[in-house]
Amino acid sequence: MKYPCHRYRLEIFVALFDLPLEQLRSYRPDRDEPADFDAFWARTLAEAAEFDLAPEFTPYDAPYTGVDVYDVSFAGWGGHRINGWFLTPRGADGPVPCVMHYIGYSGGRGFPHDHLLWPAAGHAVFVMETRGHGGASPHAPGTTGDPHGSAHAQAAGMMTRGILDPDDYYYRRVFTDAVRAVNAAAGHPAVDASRIVVSGGSQGGGIAQATAALHPRVAAALIDVPFLTHFRRAVEITDAEPYQELVRFLATRREAGEQVFRTLGYFDGLHFAARGQVPALYSVALMDDICPPSTVFAAYNHWQGPKEITVWPWNRHEGGQGYQREEQLRYLHKLLSAS
Repeated sequence: MKYPCHRYRLEIFVALFDLPLEQLRSYRPDRDEPADFDAFWARTLAEAAEFDLAPEFTPYDAPYTGVDVYDVSFAGWGGHRINGWFLTPRGADGPVPCVMHYIGYSGGRGFPHDHLLWPAAGHAVFVMETRGHGGASPHAPGTTGDPHGSAHAQAAGMMTRGILDPDDYYYRRVFTDAVRAVNAAAGHPAVDASRIVVSGGSQGGGIAQATAALHPRVAAALIDVPFLTHFRRAVEITDAEPYQELVRFLATRREAGEQVFRTLGYFDGLHFAARGQVPALYSVALMDDICPPSTVFAAYNHWQGPKEITVWPWNRHEGGQGYQREEQLRYLHKLLSAS
């Protein structure tokens, strides 16, 4: 006798593991930033400015009737070419606002059709690829290597690259690329340079958070479940990737803890948030074990400019997804219409 074979999909849900929401709303930990934090970033950006930005916007043949698409590249940190997409509403009446989109960990720029939301709302979007990422993502492949480490896009594993020296650390290059990308977007004739918004989720949220603090031309920030924030607490309370890359490194380099956290001090979202002056819309998911809620609220509560946060109580790292995009569309419509 044959018995039917039933397939079951196991879904694992993470319980609330962080502070209660009422405590999260007031969680504002002390910051221990390097004394030369501002000098470090001023020097970094000054060194990058010695390279010609040399932006290239190459028309891309895509069958869209209402959107113009460009294959983009520009010179980021060290003069290295960084790729991306630039999409703008076709036939717009004058320069339009531009949303800078920074990508989550391990993802590449993907395809133009992945980024049609903002042009549909009347905004340009500039998608910056994260150097070295996207080599193992079939849904969002990458095309930009990191010549400082690997000339090709690769799988995840960037958290400890160069971590014993702030000058060599991987995210020094990435954050510099992100600032330079704003310059590339601002120089395009279709863009209103006074209305540039930075955005991203997870790693992209951490990059947007840093860029909003580092670039004076940024007008607003959309920051979803940001990674690269409150490093020490993150590695102490979550066993999820990518923070576990740091844990594994420290488990084998037992003498390097002080140096590792010294380096991370120059890249911690807490310190960038404390310098954030522009309007910001954050989002947080209370079951997020990848970017724990307390790390998000720590940055949000340090943010100095006008701010709002959307809380998704029953979600993990996916956060609000389409619901959050609706929140962002309405937020930007109101904000940019008033400017």
